[in-house]
Amino acid sequence: MNFKVLKNIKLKYYAILILGVALLILYYAINPSTVNFLPKCPLYLTTGFYCPGCGSQRATHHLLNFNFLGVAQQNVLYILGLLFIAYHFFIIAFNFVFKKNIYNYTYHPKTPIIILIIVIIFWVLRNITIYPFSLLAPN
Repeated sequence: MNFKVLKNIKLKYYAILILGVALLILYYAINPSTVNFLPKCPLYLTTGFYCPGCGSQRATHHLLNFNFLGVAQQNVLYILGLLFIAYHFFIIAFNFVFKKNIYNYTYHPKTPIIILIIVIIFWVLRNITIYPFSLLAPN
């Protein structure tokens, strides 16, 4: 592999890292509920229905400010997604540190189907305006 290509790959990863840190700082400092320059959900703006990701920007803000109740009030699926990602990296780290070979269910062939079913059910339920389903809508 050419040195110039390696340098460009490293540069790309540094740029992604810098952009990620800048976004984390932005979402830590600014509550998306109080500003208009952050993107809004196009599905909600056009149809009035909440998508499965609605409230994720506000949930990220609350998470970075350690307001876990605020995260849950914005998007419960966000918490499940974070737990899923944490499980994935925990199994990888555990296998690496302890030289084990514990199966990581994130690689199971049926995992994407199960995730899709959960997302669709959540999507439908959060758009029902009757209590207790109305609690799933972002605040």
